[in-house]
Formats: sequence, C-alpha cells, structure tokens
Amino acid sequence: MELNRREWLVRAGGFLVATCGLSLVPSASGRASQVSTFGGPAFGSYWRSTVPYGTDEAFVRRAIESIVTAVDQSMSPFRAGTEISLFNAMKSTKSISVSKPFRTVAGESLRIAGLSGGAFDPTVGPLVNRYGFGPIRGDASASSADITIGDGTIRKARPDATLDLCGIAKGYALDRIAAALDMLGVRDYVAELGGEVLARGSHPQGRPWNIAIEAPIPDESAVQRIIRLDGQALATSGDTINGYTVAGKRYSHIMDVRRSAPVDGGIASVSVIARSAMQADAFATAIMALGPRRGAEFASRNNIATLMLLRDGDSIHETAVAGFSNHVIA
Repeated sequence: MELNRREWLVRAGGFLVATCGLSLVPSASGRASQVSTFGGPAFGSYWRSTVPYGTDEAFVRRAIESIVTAVDQSMSPFRAGTEISLFNAMKSTKSISVSKPFRTVAGESLRIAGLSGGAFDPTVGPLVNRYGFGPIRGDASASSADITIGDGTIRKARPDATLDLCGIAKGYALDRIAAALDMLGVRDYVAELGGEVLARGSHPQGRPWNIAIEAPIPDESAVQRIIRLDGQALATSGDTINGYTVAGKRYSHIMDVRRSAPVDGGIASVSVIARSAMQADAFATAIMALGPRRGAEFASRNNIATLMLLRDGDSIHETAVAGFSNHVIA
C-alpha cells in the first residue's frame, strides 16, 4: 500500500528498528530461543510474527498470508481489479455491492473522517497523487460526504470521487491477523504489519512485550522511546520514509486537506496506542494532519494516547498526550 520497503537493521544494542518507527526490543539477556520470529512480504512492505518457541509456524504463516492476500486483493489501489480500484474507476453514482470487509474499513474511515473534522480524509487520493505519493486519480475536490455506505453497498455522489484506504487498511489487516492468532490458540505474541504492532499476553520470560519507537532521523536507525504493550496496538505516521525534501522544504505523503497540500512538517511523527490497530492507524494519520496544537487537542479530547515528535531545527521535542507516558519504560 503506501509503504516503501526498507530492511530491518540489527544494531549494536540488540534493537531491531522498523521502517515505520516501531520494533520489537529483545531482552537484555538475549534469550532469543524462547521465541520464534518469522515473516514475509505484505503491501510493498512486510509482516512479521513473534511467538513463543514451539508454536506451529506453518499454521500461523498460512493464516497471516491468507489475510494479507485477501486485504490486498480488496483494498490496494496499486492493483487493477481490486474492489477499491474498480470503485475508483467507476463513473456511475449508482450503488454497487461490495464485500463486508471493504464496507467495514470504508465505514470506519468515514466515521473517523467525521470525528476528526475531515483531517483524516479517505477521498484524499488524487491530492496524494498530485504530490507524487500514490496512484489514485480523480476529483481532488471530493470529500467524505460524497461517499455513502448502505446495506451491503457503497455509492459516490460524484462520478470522479475516489476512495483511498491506505491510511487504515493496514491496521484492519493487523486486527484480522490478531484475531486469527487468537483463534489458533496463540495467547502470547507480537504481530507486525508494515511497522505497526499489536501485542497480546507477555514474553516467555513473563514480562510485557517491549516495543521501540524509532527516532525520525532519515537514513538512520535510532530509538526514540521504548514502550510496553499488552492487548493494544501501536501505529506511527511520519514523513521520514514517505517524504522528500525540495529546496530545504520537507514534503510528506500525509495531506492537510484545508491547504490542499502536504502537512507543513512541524510534526516529524505521531505514534498512537489504541485497542484496535485500525483505529490506531487512522488516528495517527489524523493527528499528523491536524498539526501540533490541533492534533494534541484532538487526542486529548478523544482520550487517544499519543506521542508527537516535533521538529525544532535539528532537534526533536516530544509531546505526550492522554496517558501515553504511562506506557513508556525508557
């Protein structure tokens, strides 16, 4: 989907640093044999699962790969023939039938669009494309109000209106992966998808799972904070990977729809902790789009545990909102 691929790097301190700013932190004792970690490609990035040693890897791998394939074939705008690509290409305003997963993700995207005052905008694809970040072309003046979901159907009010679910579909897929692991009887695990993380239970040593948030420094792999997760998801939005600099100005793939332009670069990244990876994914994007002041107000008002990393020249300053600090251990 919207992520570029970068390999995980093993650093001197034993940290594994991920593309989107999140990673599993091994224990200081290095008892890696207590867990099994495996993964594969997903949405132009990767998926990874860390489970107690002895868990049936084949069952877990098949379950995860089937979910990744199903979501990709439904919601990827980079593939012709997916549900979203067919909907975007359609020039009719008639209602069409779509799958339940597609309705679920589209419906949640519209709900969060309303909650955030349009900061999270699932119709932003043509504007993203204008700045070189995505494949969706269409009516850049369309809004979430132009998309309606009915009983098993979806319709657009403008023939050229489009949907872009890249800011939420990855989180949905991660929730589905977690549900599959639960059904398989895996009680303790970390599931990762494109850098987002959802953790359940505890490490075999009996401690919570420790997850690192990457410092937003281009071309480097440094840890900003380490947090503990149990039954929660962590998602990060930022411009370190999906961004470019022209004449000293940083351009992000996240759009400020009020200005019809990329966010101004004041926020380097936003990390959100939520019960649902789908919500964490969308809220991180919304808060990034809102900017430092409005983003902090939105997170506080809606009790969204958030860490904003703010640029100040060559320095990074932190703003933690709505109890995020309670999860930080280092």
